[in-house]
Amino acid sequence: MKRILTILFLTLLTITVWAQGNSPFDQLKADPRKAYGTDYPYAFTNVPLTKAPSGYTPFYISHYGRHGSRYYWNSFLYKELDSLLTTAHRQQRLTAEGEAFYKRFEAAKDELMTGVSELTDLGWEQHQRIARTMYNNFPEVFEHGGNVLAISSLTGRCVLSMSAFCQELVQCNPKIEIREQSSRFTLDGVVPGDRQNPVKHNFPKPKPRYEQNRDKFPNADTLRDVVIKRVFTSTEGLPGNLHHIGSNLINLYTSLPNIGHEGMMGSLITDEEIAAQWEASNLGAYSWLFPDQYVMIPILEDIIRKTDAVLDGSSNRIADLRFGHDNCLGPLTILMGINGADLDPEDPYEVKNCYQSWETCKASNIQLVFYRGKKGPDDILVKLLLNGEEARLPVPTTNYPYYKWSDFRKFYTDRCNSVK
Repeated sequence: MKRILTILFLTLLTITVWAQGNSPFDQLKADPRKAYGTDYPYAFTNVPLTKAPSGYTPFYISHYGRHGSRYYWNSFLYKELDSLLTTAHRQQRLTAEGEAFYKRFEAAKDELMTGVSELTDLGWEQHQRIARTMYNNFPEVFEHGGNVLAISSLTGRCVLSMSAFCQELVQCNPKIEIREQSSRFTLDGVVPGDRQNPVKHNFPKPKPRYEQNRDKFPNADTLRDVVIKRVFTSTEGLPGNLHHIGSNLINLYTSLPNIGHEGMMGSLITDEEIAAQWEASNLGAYSWLFPDQYVMIPILEDIIRKTDAVLDGSSNRIADLRFGHDNCLGPLTILMGINGADLDPEDPYEVKNCYQSWETCKASNIQLVFYRGKKGPDDILVKLLLNGEEARLPVPTTNYPYYKWSDFRKFYTDRCNSVK
């Protein structure tokens, strides 16, 4: 029965998406850079938000955001490409385009090596703008000032993303008082799986069901080979295997808009070529993020606990902010079933309709906005924004995008408890 309901839901979801002219492939056609997936720089949209039901006013926001645009997350990419390109240059094994790329790479090499994993100016600006947009969208929450708690992972790029966000909120209204914390004491609410977290968990790590049918999805990824031939006249004797070399070149390309070096690789790769292989890379992203969904239960419990404290009066905060990583926000999206991300289809071709890797882009974020009604203390509604757009949840409602907090709380409490 569960399988039948899942198939029906997937079918309805697919029909709805296509009917709106907003299928994943339509979105890629409109913006091929979305195929960069988790490397996609945050896109600010102007999608209008649904007006709150009569009598309801926003009063509290609970948030989780990924750090903004950064340099590549480890030094190996830059070091390996430096060694590879330098060797090929000395052996005269670079094409004309490859030689031009080598010179541009060498000119930027010191910057890249120094900047490894650090937040860029773009990453700072993304969080400033997201904060100001939040303020402007929900002025009732912030207009009188109030207390805010912001917690971050221990990583520098997350701490700076938090700082950018919080500074902008205070610029919007100096009456807002924000406490920023990057501490092992708060890791359970922002990066539960961090090895420095003093609270240890042992959650199961399931695999997505589509992997049982992975052989039905053809491995048609030839872009690595194409790019290698565009860069090198010959790869004989060069360091590294061809698959790894091709992956490094593609990973560098998709990272460049985040660090202001879009033209470095010239025409060696195009956005359209990256988009053509997106469905396969999206499957890889789902396989990477899906197993850690239960590891994010402490974040969801932190959201519920802090909301309860606001509602029972033991907390006077107007917002709780969290700043972490894609390997937390992505699994949290799946755990919460945002826009069907938890559907776990058996057919690999259906995964793209449940989860799109660009939703876990740089500076991606979840905002839970709470509204108070006039029928008493329990008259609370909540809606969720994913990257600034209203999103669907598996919680029953007759008033989308608004959900009763009591229904939301019970649904996700039961989901968390069912895993434990």
